[in-house]
Amino acid sequence: MCHRSRETSANEANRVEIMNDLPGALELLTSRVDDLERRVHALEHQSETVESASDSSPASSFTLSTDNNSPEQASGVFALLGRGMLGLAGAYVLRAVAESGALPRIATAWVAVAYGMAWLVLAAWSKRPSRLTQVTYAVTSALILAPMLWELTLHFKTFSPLIAAAILAVYMLLATLISWRRSVPVAWVAHSAAALTALSLGIGAHSMLPFIAVLLVCAALSEYAALKRGEAGISPLVLFVSDLAIWGLIFIYSGPPSARADYPDLGAVVLIIPAWLLWMINAICLTVKTVLLQKRMTVFEALQVMIAFGLAVSGTLIFAPNSGRTWLGTVCVLLAAASYVALFRRMLPSAEQRNILVFSAWCAILTLAGVTWLLPTVPAAICLGAGALVAIVFGGPLRSVLLELHGLVFLIAAAFISRSPQYAFGELAGSLPVKPGLSLIAAAVCAAAFYAASKERPGEEWQRQILHFIPALLAAFALSALLVQALLGLVGTGVHLEPHHVAFIRTLTLCVVSVAFAFGGSRLGRLEMTRIAYSVLAFVAAKLLFEDLTHGRMEFTAGSIFLVALTLIAVPRLMRSKAKAPMLAHEREESILQKHV
Repeated sequence: MCHRSRETSANEANRVEIMNDLPGALELLTSRVDDLERRVHALEHQSETVESASDSSPASSFTLSTDNNSPEQASGVFALLGRGMLGLAGAYVLRAVAESGALPRIATAWVAVAYGMAWLVLAAWSKRPSRLTQVTYAVTSALILAPMLWELTLHFKTFSPLIAAAILAVYMLLATLISWRRSVPVAWVAHSAAALTALSLGIGAHSMLPFIAVLLVCAALSEYAALKRGEAGISPLVLFVSDLAIWGLIFIYSGPPSARADYPDLGAVVLIIPAWLLWMINAICLTVKTVLLQKRMTVFEALQVMIAFGLAVSGTLIFAPNSGRTWLGTVCVLLAAASYVALFRRMLPSAEQRNILVFSAWCAILTLAGVTWLLPTVPAAICLGAGALVAIVFGGPLRSVLLELHGLVFLIAAAFISRSPQYAFGELAGSLPVKPGLSLIAAAVCAAAFYAASKERPGEEWQRQILHFIPALLAAFALSALLVQALLGLVGTGVHLEPHHVAFIRTLTLCVVSVAFAFGGSRLGRLEMTRIAYSVLAFVAAKLLFEDLTHGRMEFTAGSIFLVALTLIAVPRLMRSKAKAPMLAHEREESILQKHV
């Protein structure tokens, strides 16, 4: 009995131990079954496993690699490539049918078109599509459609260039509709292939216009998709191809008619419109992005807008040289006004410095181009000088260095349009030019007024010092040249002018101007006037060496040396008196403050 009781107690202990280990055993068995199910699923869906692994995070990729699934991944990629090659084989079957004549060629051509587009649809609507599947099927579709259109248009003559262009347009629209499901690779491949095919067919078929229309549609769709997603995406390649196509159109039709005998005759308006449409597409998208959405433009977007505008301007000036300048001037002035409004109302409050710099440069360039194209030389110089004064007058109260800089650019442009630097150099050191015109006088007066209206402050940065120095320099030399012209006219009424007379009058005028600027700078506290005084003094010293000592008579040369010597003594003394003036003013301010305290 005792022995049986021991056996019974041992069996009961074993049962208890087995019952205690049963949950662990069941958990282990469950994990083994789950692992087997995962492996079976991976073997049954090899391509999908590979494609999902390509889109997954690095952590999941590491998990797959640790599970030793690389053979399954490779087999999935090979299977996917095999399906793509089967699609290409089907295209060759259709081509063989078309060559054999078993079916009407036009019917076979449309079946081939539908077949190529079917692969594009399959790229997005396949079962559980991944990025690798989409790219493979989209590339298969492009490799089917592009060579097929080339042969049907150029070799078999089945499709006309217009029909081929329409097929490409439908192909791009289909890709755009597919991209609404965020199948970006499909749209990228389809739009890129359609753009390159359109460029090739336009050159090969000697009919550029239908395919340029396709490229413009593709550019519009690409820009809209990029604007919607907030990234460049498809746009760069499509826009680059569009630029090449429009440049090719301008280049071909700008040559002699004998060089384009195979091309159709096109009117000037038809040749000008494509470039302007491309520019409008780029400009509208960029304006929406930067002005309305307050996003930062990319370097490519800024360059593309300028390239498209350059193509439009070139086409207008080449194909409409008579009325094109007036029309371009009007457009540029209107665009400049709109750009100024966008710059000061929408962009300056933001912090996007690239947008501000690019739009400010466009404002100045458009204003200069519009004024010079729209107006003759004299009114253009006067208008730019007046614009410079307006900019400096409003730039000070608004504390806008940008507006003051634009005024300086307009002032320099007015000086060069009126040929003020050439006139000043010829009047002061070279051969005497003709009498100054109204534009030159207006530019000199505007330069002096611009400098007078600008406010100099102590301790300014070098950018603002240049902003004051250049107008003062232009005004000094232009007014010196006018003063020389007046003195020569006055002396010439009673004396027959010889070279030594001219040299002495020039030296006298420059010395007086140098002393006057030094005196004005010392009394008014204008730093740039003192710098101009030294600049004029250096110029008159060089003139004394190269003109007075070479072409002058002894008595006039001695007089010129005497004048330069007096100027060299007077200008530094005036500078020292200027240095004392702020000290006295500072002492007066301190005494006033002490009295109030």
